[in-house]
Amino acid sequence: MGEIATSDRQITLYYIAESSRGKQTLAFAKSEGLQMLEVDILKTPLTGTQIAELADRLGLEIKDLVNQEHPSYTSKFVHHSFSSDDWIKMIRQNPEIMKQPIALRGNKTILVETPSDIIKI
Repeated sequence: MGEIATSDRQITLYYIAESSRGKQTLAFAKSEGLQMLEVDILKTPLTGTQIAELADRLGLEIKDLVNQEHPSYTSKFVHHSFSSDDWIKMIRQNPEIMKQPIALRGNKTILVETPSDIIKI
């Protein structure tokens, strides 16, 4: 059993409140009347275990959770092969580089590409 609790009754949305995609996804979900538990990853930092679990639930390697095109990433890091632990440390210290929003409901997890993706969950 993982560290992240999920429910079939509500969606847990991991996002950055300041991001346009995060704001749009949240607004879309609320307009659809979806029950949401909002987790702003800038205000509520994820643990290393939670980051690893999100990657696993998405079927991704931890490095694939990092948006290597994000200005914060390109200004601080050089494209390089890092260990999973290094990627986790980078995300924990710079949560804005993590791809988001990520939505969970029950056993289903999706990386939201467009705000309307939220209804897929």
